[in-house]
Amino acid sequence: MGVSAFRDVTTARATAPALIDDIAFGELYRAQYGSLVRLAFVTTGSLPAAEDLVQEVFAAFYRRRDEVGAPVPYLRRAVISRGTSWLRRRMLERRRQHEAATWLAHGENPLGPDATAVRTAMTRLRPRQRAAVFLRYYLDLSEADIADALECRPGTVKSLLSRALAAMKEHLDDD
Repeated sequence: MGVSAFRDVTTARATAPALIDDIAFGELYRAQYGSLVRLAFVTTGSLPAAEDLVQEVFAAFYRRRDEVGAPVPYLRRAVISRGTSWLRRRMLERRRQHEAATWLAHGENPLGPDATAVRTAMTRLRPRQRAAVFLRYYLDLSEADIADALECRPGTVKSLLSRALAAMKEHLDDD
């Protein structure tokens, strides 16, 4: 089925409340995949990212295909939207990498010496102790919630936290 024939089918489906079945979805995919990848490539500048992005858009469309009246415009908007989001994330990553490289080159630490010392003390804890400290003091979870997350009893959480804090205090006092 050619692109124009597909447009006729999708237009008819848009006016009639018929669902896009798997066969029509496959035809839509074959007819639009190449142009959507090109659109995504123009947006992102990366062919692998463009291909992944278009796959994600088609997967999302497949789940919502019964709700979409005009598939081709929907797919184009979704590709542009996801491409723009991808670019924003990429720019943010580059900015953060640049900032990190800058402070490393100048010997500066944006966290400060206290935060660095606490982070170092946490790295010396056992994994369960470290998880308990993080869940309690960074995520502010209750002992019951921590017990659920760690799949243990609340008494075990109290013990983990007590031992972890004692070990961290000892490490911080040594420094």
